[in-house]
Amino acid sequence: MTQFNTGPLDPADDHDAPAVETVIVPRARDLGGFEVRRALPSARRQMVGPFIFWDQMGPSVFKAGTGIDVRPHPHIGLATLTYLFEGQILHRDSLGVVQAIDPGEVNWMTAGRGIVHSERTAPEVRQTEAKLFGIQSWIALPERHEETDPGFAHLSAADLPTLSAEGKQVRLIAGSLWGETSPVRTFSEMVYADAALQAGAKLPIAAEHQERAIYVAQGSIAVGGEVHEPARLLVLNPGEPVTVTAVTDCRIMIFGGEPMDGPRYVWWNFVSRSKDRIEQAKADWRAGRFEVVPGESEFIPLPE
Repeated sequence: MTQFNTGPLDPADDHDAPAVETVIVPRARDLGGFEVRRALPSARRQMVGPFIFWDQMGPSVFKAGTGIDVRPHPHIGLATLTYLFEGQILHRDSLGVVQAIDPGEVNWMTAGRGIVHSERTAPEVRQTEAKLFGIQSWIALPERHEETDPGFAHLSAADLPTLSAEGKQVRLIAGSLWGETSPVRTFSEMVYADAALQAGAKLPIAAEHQERAIYVAQGSIAVGGEVHEPARLLVLNPGEPVTVTAVTDCRIMIFGGEPMDGPRYVWWNFVSRSKDRIEQAKADWRAGRFEVVPGESEFIPLPE
């Protein structure tokens, strides 16, 4: 852990210029005892930097013998990034990867030209009551990488830069900020960080990325003199440094990056600059032309 008593985590002043461009209230869905709140894409904003999909999973408590069972399904044209605050998810994919993810770790799956994966609660975790709380995001790939080979990377919490100062601790999940760079391999300039703040702590967010957003996962914060409650996505005005003040003990996610090279079409689990490419992916899944996930006998049919 990198300790900072003064430096990048300490605000230079309490500047309160207009900071928030848009506030998005996620759409909540109950998936049978498991709530998901989707903030991106929304009617008000499709992407923030390369982030085109943002789901808060939980917080949920599963009784013994239960859990999540997301059957094998396909993706193209994106990378998925799973990050947990509580609980565990077992990932399996068509590359043969089997990887559990625990809190503070990163599962980065590159779909590229096509991958299939499942997400489940492992049998041993189902033996007792279990919690689940985290974020799954999709990162759109630049056009030149949309058809890249699929891949998967797992990083432990110890692999990620962690910065601390009085009343705040930040883990840099991906990209660069505060003079640190995550080892997660990305395809475009971006930032993604998890910040835990004690009440009264102030956290500066520099304007080094053109598009930035804050997601309030727990607690409440003040930005530009306005207080924001949990489950709010705040899109920040470009070019303006921002200071976040923790109204209560809280946890926020900071993310964004450079604007993407054009809009994207999103249909089901497919992302592309081309409608024709999405139609091809639909036909491929319907016809069984995607690779299968070893050890899995189920799948999610193409929505009709």
